Amino acid sequence: MKRVYIIVVNWNGWGDTVECLESLMRLEGAHFRVVVCDNASSDASLKHIADWAEGSLDAYVPDGNMVRHYSYPPVKKPLDWVEYDRQGAESGGRKDVDPPLVLIRTGDNLGFAGGNNIGLRYALARDDFDYVWLLNNDTVVEPQTLASLLSRMAAKPTAGMCGSTILRYHEPQRIDACGGGNYCKWIGLPWHIGRTRRVDKVPGPGGAERWMNYVVGASLLVSRQFLKDIGLMCEEYFLYFEETDWAIRSRGRYTLAYAPESVVYHKIGASIGTRTDPREKSLLCDYYNIRNRIYFTRKFYPYALVTIYAILLLSIVVRLICGQWKRAVMIARLMAAGGKDFTQRGSEEFRGSE
Repeated sequence: MKRVYIIVVNWNGWGDTVECLESLMRLEGAHFRVVVCDNASSDASLKHIADWAEGSLDAYVPDGNMVRHYSYPPVKKPLDWVEYDRQGAESGGRKDVDPPLVLIRTGDNLGFAGGNNIGLRYALARDDFDYVWLLNNDTVVEPQTLASLLSRMAAKPTAGMCGSTILRYHEPQRIDACGGGNYCKWIGLPWHIGRTRRVDKVPGPGGAERWMNYVVGASLLVSRQFLKDIGLMCEEYFLYFEETDWAIRSRGRYTLAYAPESVVYHKIGASIGTRTDPREKSLLCDYYNIRNRIYFTRKFYPYALVTIYAILLLSIVVRLICGQWKRAVMIARLMAAGGKDFTQRGSEEFRGSE
């Protein structure tokens, strides 16, 4: 069996990342290498992760944590590791070096797609793999999580992407997603399959796959051939909608899969402040969610813009009621420009204003 590259993007979240890595090093039934792509963190993340690999720093997992046994006690250290800059990584690194952990300095905050794409280019340059597993850094996995993904992909040869059962890290009896979800083009919002259900209500793969039109990016396995045929993730989004864009681009060529026994515990919103309540959303979350909702609709479903804009007008009213005047202005500007006037840096005037 060829290997799986596990790509984890880190941005100022080394504490979550080392806990994730502890659980990954316990994976069973798969040949893998872990690639951590650091998006120019300002908290010395790569140094802390390297210290963890050397055995001089342990993951902090408090007593009483319900999933503590998946990442504690620490695995045996030191672990071999190597570090590359972006250029070195995208050329495949040193061919004579093959440690279990690869650290990559991306050089900038490239967002979810940009950070993952550097890891994908590293894997493609080495060309010694069958699959790549994109995994959020604020997750913990069970030992059979990867093996279950591979088993489902083997059972469904038409699939190019496969998702896991995503449970809530702090409430592991609650489901956040069963593999993926269904994106409604008329309102511009996704709904994760199984969200709010209890863990004893996990559906079989067939039931979820009939409804899925995207795979949740927190745990997303893609095949080597999918990457060759469809290409990398679209970096125009920076955050959100990347996995849905990927799935839509593959329609008619690949199907989507779900592996129920592949279990991932996710600290939802830990890295970027994702929330459903507009009063609790981080500014980063609010900006990219709305900007990309417009951009995605213009790209794939321009005829649905009329309903998207009607809903966004209501969002402006909600922000005004909540006293979020700057956010209301932000939404209005995004609507006026069709979601195209701002980039990552273009939103900086709104950051830190609330």
